[in-house]
Amino acid sequence: MPFFHILVLAVIQGITEFLPISSSGHLLIIPTLTGWQDQGQSIDIAVHVGTLVAVVAYFRKDIMQILMAFVRPNDDASAEGRRLGWHIIVGSIPIIFVGGAMYYLVQGELRSILLVAATTIFFGLFLGWADKNFPVSKKVNEISMMDALIIGLFQVLSLLPGTSRSGITMSAARMRGLSRSDGAHFSILLSIPTILGAGTLATYHLIQIRDAQVGLDAVLAGVVSCVVAFMVISLLMRWIEKIGYTPFIIYRLILGVLLLVVYFST
Repeated sequence: MPFFHILVLAVIQGITEFLPISSSGHLLIIPTLTGWQDQGQSIDIAVHVGTLVAVVAYFRKDIMQILMAFVRPNDDASAEGRRLGWHIIVGSIPIIFVGGAMYYLVQGELRSILLVAATTIFFGLFLGWADKNFPVSKKVNEISMMDALIIGLFQVLSLLPGTSRSGITMSAARMRGLSRSDGAHFSILLSIPTILGAGTLATYHLIQIRDAQVGLDAVLAGVVSCVVAFMVISLLMRWIEKIGYTPFIIYRLILGVLLLVVYFST
């Protein structure tokens, strides 16, 4: 692929993966509008690995706390890390099972422009509704197993392209009483098993079809998406309480309308 194409795709993936604006909507509309060739699974895997590395780097203290808690299960000082770790595990179970089943059982392509347009608009409005109607009542270290499970169940909806994994989990977090920043915190941590699982399945598929070569293009895409994603996470965690979700909701509505225009004009 041309260097510019790789750069654009990696930057967009890095920006949209953790903002509540639907990365799939963007990755779908770009080749549709530009006529660029499909980037292929190796590039897809590379940009997701890049965003995963960014999450691990940014939340390294949380991750180390969780790992040490499971290494020392009887240490009372590690209780908070162990609790957070179990919440991430419980919240990830629904999408791992449903996503795995869909990977092997569902035939056909879900990434239609009309579907992405509808989910982009609907779940953007849903985010605004959740933010407006549910008061803040707890912090991320105060959530229960039930909270984690419900947020995880909502995360399953992100298997519908255009929903936005970040957007739907932030919506569910607000519904369970988390603030915007705490909701974003848990949402991003919850992405780790999801990205890891999806990347593992995609890599296995590439190996099965003997197309597992990782070239310079994939490495470049991964590095760029990692750097961009790290900056986006930093800005999101710093500013989400101040700016709220309104700019993202407006953007989703504009993107959804644009996708509808593209669909009905082709």
